[in-house]
Amino acid sequence: MFAICLRLLPCRGLSFPLSAGSKTAILGPNGAGKSTLLLHLNGIYLPLQGEVRVLGRRITPQTERWVKSQVGLVFQDPDDQVFSSTVWEDVSFGPLNMGLSLEAVSARVEEALKAVQMEAYRNKAPYHLSYGQKKRVAIAGVLAMEPGIIILDEPMGYLDPGGKSDLLAILNRLNNGGITIVIATHDVDLAYEWADKIIIMKEGRILAQGDSSLLADEELVYEAGLCFPIMVDIFRRLPELNLPRLPRTVNEAVDVLRCAIRRADETNQECL
Repeated sequence: MFAICLRLLPCRGLSFPLSAGSKTAILGPNGAGKSTLLLHLNGIYLPLQGEVRVLGRRITPQTERWVKSQVGLVFQDPDDQVFSSTVWEDVSFGPLNMGLSLEAVSARVEEALKAVQMEAYRNKAPYHLSYGQKKRVAIAGVLAMEPGIIILDEPMGYLDPGGKSDLLAILNRLNNGGITIVIATHDVDLAYEWADKIIIMKEGRILAQGDSSLLADEELVYEAGLCFPIMVDIFRRLPELNLPRLPRTVNEAVDVLRCAIRRADETNQECL
């Protein structure tokens, strides 16, 4: 279990645990403090007052290099992160600055590029890549540092449907490999279906944290300035189905509807 605690403005008294290997989505309106939170977790921002603790250690100028090795940050716009003349040079930047040998750096770069399926582009200039490909390179650059936690700011922003599917598959593979993933997003459908843990923020504070059922809480969703995920919006209008919980995925929804059709002739059969 990781513990993350912030006591600073504009993020005021935030504290939340992250289970190792979990998938967490941070939601909230613009100005809620999501991006500010992420930048503090990685040590890019250091508090002018208050403190930030990650994995039990206070983040200071003396520990910011350590926290960058533990928590990798992928920016919303890969053009803010991918800047070298070739993909290989960009992904190798972090490990080289850790003082690793060229052999160790090369091994890390190749492994990271393979993880995001970009090994064939190692000698390409980043400005020749698509937006989605640059996003993958940014993730590879973080992976090459071998952090235990990866945080991503609006990872699906500006991606087409195919790019979103590809990126989601990469995040799931990384998570299945044991990496803890945290995303900040406005996409309630993604958060509802994908995340193990939901954190809802507003005005620099945490309104609620828990599982995906938070996004079915009408009062909370309204207070946070969010909207219901599609699955919630549909099935909350069908109380006659008597569901013990709402479906989270399309496949679960299809199973529920098929069950409801069968139940027209059969009574007392649970659909989920």
